[in-house]
Amino acid sequence: MNYVVAILPDRIQAEAAYSALEAANLPMSQVSILGRGYKSADEYGFLDPKKPARKQALLMATWLVPFGFIAGVAFNLATAYQLVPSAGVLGNQIIGGVLGAIAGAMGSFFVGGGTGLVFGGGDALPYRNRLKAGKYLVVVKGQPNLTNQATKILKQFDPENIQGYVEPD
Repeated sequence: MNYVVAILPDRIQAEAAYSALEAANLPMSQVSILGRGYKSADEYGFLDPKKPARKQALLMATWLVPFGFIAGVAFNLATAYQLVPSAGVLGNQIIGGVLGAIAGAMGSFFVGGGTGLVFGGGDALPYRNRLKAGKYLVVVKGQPNLTNQATKILKQFDPENIQGYVEPD
């Protein structure tokens, strides 16, 4: 699914753009206005930075947790360090592997997208800031031919910014 997001300075221009899209016979079920009196960023759902951050962190975890386990066992084999002497050699290797897996999980969280989960990220934060500043977003979703047509119409209203997105599968 493709998206076009136009940032307009006030409600009057956002409604005029919506009316122009309606006059061009675009399917209005695929056109939305975000801002005061309309949908919020959370209601629309497209602007949620947590979804891609969670996906990226899980993707990184599938590689880093097993690698961390193997690295922890290898470190214990190389150093022969006895963290818990009563656990024996094999027990200490397993403990080293578990600690390495924990380090891999932490790496996947911090590097793989966990900061996006906590702080937000991508284009969602600037869009949210613009909505808080009283701006309006006109969002059109659909096939490329629809979003290209919408882009041409929206450019007539001299938006502050207009950006296209392709939703990953």
